[in-house]
Amino acid sequence: MHPQLSDKRIVCMEFIQALDACHANNWARLTGGCNQEKDSLNMCLRKERVERSTRNRTQAKEKRLKAERAWKELHQDD
Repeated sequence: MHPQLSDKRIVCMEFIQALDACHANNWARLTGGCNQEKDSLNMCLRKERVERSTRNRTQAKEKRLKAERAWKELHQDD
């Protein structure tokens, strides 16, 4: 399954449970009957990943600006 599902903080629990329930039926799993559930789970995980990336990018920009300001203050004293 997905490596993200091993996290303790699971955001897409209802999609995971739906996929697990579908996979309990081997015939549906083997014949593509679970594709809709898998696609829904993939979209949920993608949405969470994009949100996390955006949040990390914003935090990195703020951290970089803070460091640049600190360097400017340090060099102003020269």
